[in-house]
Amino acid sequence: MSLLNEYIQKEQQLKQLQEDLQRLEGDQRLKSELEFKAKLEALMTEFDKRPSDVIALLDPAAEQRGGAKVTASGNARRKRRLKIYKNPKTGEVIETRGGNHKGLRSWKDEHGDEAVESWLVRMED
Repeated sequence: MSLLNEYIQKEQQLKQLQEDLQRLEGDQRLKSELEFKAKLEALMTEFDKRPSDVIALLDPAAEQRGGAKVTASGNARRKRRLKIYKNPKTGEVIETRGGNHKGLRSWKDEHGDEAVESWLVRMED
């Protein structure tokens, strides 16, 4: 495509986008949503709250459904659940967030994966 053709095509796209934007600016629903957003942001500023605080307040279950959370350091990885195992023979308890726990690994080697998984007492967040 020649540079001139590309320029004409982009100019037409720009004109179409400007028309779409003007149509949206006249839409009462958009005005209402923009007003709501401005008022909400003002309230958040007034009470020193972040969007995640508002979501947690309005929908506490959203955190559980949401999967990965972004922490202050910017990591998007969700923290693993704490698993608590209790050996019925010795009464020993192991709390771990992963499968590489030395004691848990030795239990699985000695008693088998299925047996040790049946010793799972509870899981916590």
